[in-house]
Amino acid sequence: MTANPLNIRPWLRNRFDDSQRFLLLCILSGLFCGLAAVGLHISIHYTFESLWGWASSMPKWQFIGIMLAAPTLAGLVIGISTQTFAPSIVGSGIPQTKVAFYNHSGKIPIITALWRFILTTIYCGLGNSLGREGPTIHMATAISSKLSRIIFISQSRIQSSVPVGMAAGIAAAFNAPLSAITFVFEELLDNFSMKALGGIVIAVVIASAVSRSILGDAPILSSSLDLHFHTSVWMIVAIPLGVAAGLLGHLFVVSVLRCREFFTHQIPYLKWLHPAFGGLTCGILGLSALYLTEMFGDPQKSIFSIGYESLELAFEAQLAIEVIGILLVFKFIAVVLNYATGGSGGLFSPTLFLGALLGALLGILLSLIHHHLISIHGFPSDAKVIGGCTLLGMGAMFSSVIRCPFTSLIIIFEITGNYSLILPLMAGNMLAWSLSKRWSPTPLYDALLIQDEISLRKFSAYKGAKDYRSLPISSIMTYETINLKGDDMVSCYLAKMDEVAYHFHGFPVLNEDDLLLGLVTHHEIEDADPDIQIRELVAEQKTITVTPDTSIRDAANLMIAKDIQQLPVVSNANSQRLIGIITLNDIARQQNSEPE
Repeated sequence: MTANPLNIRPWLRNRFDDSQRFLLLCILSGLFCGLAAVGLHISIHYTFESLWGWASSMPKWQFIGIMLAAPTLAGLVIGISTQTFAPSIVGSGIPQTKVAFYNHSGKIPIITALWRFILTTIYCGLGNSLGREGPTIHMATAISSKLSRIIFISQSRIQSSVPVGMAAGIAAAFNAPLSAITFVFEELLDNFSMKALGGIVIAVVIASAVSRSILGDAPILSSSLDLHFHTSVWMIVAIPLGVAAGLLGHLFVVSVLRCREFFTHQIPYLKWLHPAFGGLTCGILGLSALYLTEMFGDPQKSIFSIGYESLELAFEAQLAIEVIGILLVFKFIAVVLNYATGGSGGLFSPTLFLGALLGALLGILLSLIHHHLISIHGFPSDAKVIGGCTLLGMGAMFSSVIRCPFTSLIIIFEITGNYSLILPLMAGNMLAWSLSKRWSPTPLYDALLIQDEISLRKFSAYKGAKDYRSLPISSIMTYETINLKGDDMVSCYLAKMDEVAYHFHGFPVLNEDDLLLGLVTHHEIEDADPDIQIRELVAEQKTITVTPDTSIRDAANLMIAKDIQQLPVVSNANSQRLIGIITLNDIARQQNSEPE
């Protein structure tokens, strides 16, 4: 046990009971997480605006050089930092938060909050195209985790600080207290609990009060348009929007995962340069979009950094269809590459941005159809059509990518202050969510963990028979295996088999290039001639393998049909490159477990 540096835990324990100390934790978390979230918001905003103002005052070619160099330099700083002293600052921070909650009893080093603040400010503030909300959550949970370790010894109380910090962070970042509560239950806890709700609400209220006291009460997106609608015709509009958002969201998720897989495994060398490449690409895309939109009389800089200014213009129907198309394509590519190359930033803001542009694009097309092809009775003016479709597109895209349908409903109300499209929003969001879930059963944040070879067996969302039918084996397989070298003698392993057989009964056999030759069991090694090579035990073996995408059900059926208890898991790209192993015990544990 480490010493409490502030030495206040005994004093608190003597004067307050457990529930009172937890109340204190929630109050302090709300206060400090709210301040940290507002600080990150202001820091990114003023860093980028200062950069843009300075670059814009320069001659054209110097401006271009600055806006290419700034995101590239930021990527270089992130790459060096994450490969040396801050490895947990890659990406949005939400997957890291989930791992801390489930696998590390909620413990997140406080230094994580400091590095997350500094590096996200550098990365997004110097123009890279990611959001601040995910890093805010990671930073806030680190703060809440540290406070809980000062106040409590109990592991359960330390773990309970994570949802408190997560809710406080998202409430302050979006000025959206209700969405913060639903997001915690949908993304982290996976079930509703009145016991957890009380503390979360306290932290959310205080964090939101801090945010509103400093940044004001206005929603993130406000419009001068009269965006109040009759529901009936918009129920029809919600259907194509939901389908389009489901398709675009699925494409976005697949693009992020495949690009990230490519940079991680196909070009693993010089990883510290990957974010710099992403930054340079973002600079090229941002400048290209700026000058292309300028050709249509409406130059837009929103490929750089957060980009909410273009989102507001789309919401108010002030962007031409050509400008919307350019921003949609270029922002999509920039976000995918910035995230896949290991930048420090989140996906909330980019997802809302892409959804808004998709909705605005469909809104313009719908207006053209209404005027030139089919006159739709009760349809509002063009500006209101585009504004309404923008709102619906934001919600549907968020539901498709982030995969939290209730949060996607409430967050649109809170960040726009508009409640008049609730039923169409529900229809579009649920349609987009259903389609994306059908095409990609594993949500994005969990797919990122699987890609990083982190097992989800302890996560409550992956317990129960329902997941046995469709989840990939990569979510429960064992990545750290004990491998045998084919050229070694059996006698080399006989002595150590008794030590590892309790945990492993099958052992992959690899050649000198670390490619799979086969699989031997503990008993086969015990019964073999000590003076032969391991490779001879698998020489006649027809090895049966599966890939990480194989469903748990299909793997179980294969093992039962072949009467075997374990299967090597190999790469999709190379059937001899071993990734891990899946056993019948893993599957039985998954099938029979119940949420605690």
